[in-house]
Amino acid sequence: MDLELRHLRVLCALADAGSVGRAASDLGYSQPAVSAQLQRIERHFGQALFERGTMGVRPTSYGAEVVVRARDILARAEALAHGPATGPPGTRRALRVAATNSPMLSGMVSRLRTVLPDRALVVSSVYSSSRIVELLEDGRVDAAIAADYPGMELRHSAAVTHRGIVTEPTFVALPSRHRLGRCAQVSLADLAEDAWFLTPDDGAGWPGVFYAACAAAGFTPVAVHEFLGDQLQLQSMIADGLGVSVVQPTLRPTRDVVIRPLAGTPLWCRYVLAWRRDAVGEEETEALFHSATAAYRELVGRSPHLKTWASRAWSVTET
Repeated sequence: MDLELRHLRVLCALADAGSVGRAASDLGYSQPAVSAQLQRIERHFGQALFERGTMGVRPTSYGAEVVVRARDILARAEALAHGPATGPPGTRRALRVAATNSPMLSGMVSRLRTVLPDRALVVSSVYSSSRIVELLEDGRVDAAIAADYPGMELRHSAAVTHRGIVTEPTFVALPSRHRLGRCAQVSLADLAEDAWFLTPDDGAGWPGVFYAACAAAGFTPVAVHEFLGDQLQLQSMIADGLGVSVVQPTLRPTRDVVIRPLAGTPLWCRYVLAWRRDAVGEEETEALFHSATAAYRELVGRSPHLKTWASRAWSVTET
């Protein structure tokens, strides 16, 4: 079988919907047709791309990689169909999007290129959430993904509004040979003697919330290295035993670095979609929001340590 764009759309629909039935409805196909398509696609790749369960389907580790590549191919195909972004003035309005350090950005942008083909996306990376607010206020960006923390909601003028995408726990990355590396969860107090890698001030409350959590746990970090680089470089330094770091729970572990939840979940971070009221319409706002949430669900599907934490947290809540 030769892969076609329609096959890639089936994979992306399954990843977004989380069930064969919903994907079939979104695509306008019958459920048996989507199931048969998936079986043929998996035979082409020679292995399962989705795990089936009573709650629906979710990508396997390999399947998640295939879906990411499929989204990129579909976005490129869509861009070709609408011609070059540098066409005659006024043919495609720019949608200027800024984003803080969030792994959901790539998946969100891939989806936006498909659902908003008439907008030319201009994406910029801006670490500081307070700087993102400034750019929105000044009209230099139209929408953004920013971060804030419990009790410290993002502040801006009436020209800007925001909507929460997800509030996630903060985990910790340790060398796999760390004394606590085999623990299911790690107490912040047990890391009192470790050196830390911390990202700099984001203008929204970090790293103040980290130091407050350490103080509540009864210690002040003995050594802090300010770090704002790529995750591979960070994990390399952690693997070498140079320190530990609080990380996003969707960060993938490596052979030499493990990701663990913090006992009691003392740190949380919320990602928000913020936009200018006069620049982004209701339909575009919904496209931005749903693209971001779908991208985050995909990340969760590739993060077994986060799913394990969530199942335990829900179990305690229900009890």
